[in-house]
Amino acid sequence: MKVYLDNAATTPMAPEVIDRMTDVMKNTYGNPSSTHSFGRDAKAVIEIARRDVAKLINAEPKEIIFTSGGTEADNMAITSAVKDLGVTRIISSPIEHHAVGHTIDHAGVKAEWVKLSPTGQVDYDHLEELLKSGEKTLVSLMHANNEIGTLVDVKRVSELCKKYGAYFHSDTVQTMGHYKIDVKAMGADFITCAAHKFHGPKGVGFLYASKEISVSPLIQGGAQERGLRGGTENMIGIAGLAEALKLANHDVEGHIAQVQGLKSYMIQELQKRVPGVEFHGEIEPEKSLYTVLNVCFPDFENKSMLLFLMDLDGVACSGGSACTSGSNTGSHVLRGIGADTNRPNARFSFSRYTTKAEIDYALSVIEKVVVGALVKG
Repeated sequence: MKVYLDNAATTPMAPEVIDRMTDVMKNTYGNPSSTHSFGRDAKAVIEIARRDVAKLINAEPKEIIFTSGGTEADNMAITSAVKDLGVTRIISSPIEHHAVGHTIDHAGVKAEWVKLSPTGQVDYDHLEELLKSGEKTLVSLMHANNEIGTLVDVKRVSELCKKYGAYFHSDTVQTMGHYKIDVKAMGADFITCAAHKFHGPKGVGFLYASKEISVSPLIQGGAQERGLRGGTENMIGIAGLAEALKLANHDVEGHIAQVQGLKSYMIQELQKRVPGVEFHGEIEPEKSLYTVLNVCFPDFENKSMLLFLMDLDGVACSGGSACTSGSNTGSHVLRGIGADTNRPNARFSFSRYTTKAEIDYALSVIEKVVVGALVKG
């Protein structure tokens, strides 16, 4: 049996999305910038997708800028805040995705880091203290952490930002398509999306930038995306993104109940079967992303082989963000919350296609690899 439990890295494409993209590939091949009928047809695919995406997140079409994915969107938001909004300081956390953390490192402005709890919760009192200085500030805090799943109260953050005149950017790559996102209720100035996190294609995403603020292009070269992103649009990917987001929003509550049930079941079974098992981040449903579970296993011989041994038995999981896989630097997220990084850990992440039978098989492999090693030890 082969079981895929690395959906936080990427998800399998939905059949409906493949059908939509195939139709566009076959029938709409003009350049969207061309003025003839073939070009107009192609442009219509993009603008219909933009309208659909905007409606789904309660935005206006002009607030949606299609990008190559979440990383580009995060880069564009942070760079624009400094270049166009006059930001001289960025407040963030040490457990942000590298698309945010590394961009802040290169932004050329002062960076300050909000304190976190051992489960990755933001210290909102500390955030308010930092904001009181009155500096022109961008706060960049992700909606849910991609490695440990801890949710941030984005509404509370946005209210603090408004109180002290700061801008707010939230990396919503892990939550877009998994919760009903309402940008007006959320109150963020920028949010980001990557289609492949909710059963869409890789290589496409978007930046939401509030109409109340100005942004400039990160990529020069043409007048595409209203002059905000040069280069011929990824029309096929954009069509797939919109289709995937429509599917994801069709029954959000049903998906949450289904997947949270699998996550809760896995937690309960791990606690029964694995002596000394712990979890990184929050695991209470209201505080944690329902698609992510980061498990801290007891120490055992050959712990460095954990993921390899799981893979040999057909279970795909990860040790953290796929974007840093193979870097041998360990998880900056676990270091950022002060976790014991000497113990082996694995991130299991689920989707609406995950089944209980797959969870049961993964649990049996964990018993074989981890509990079996503990018994031998």
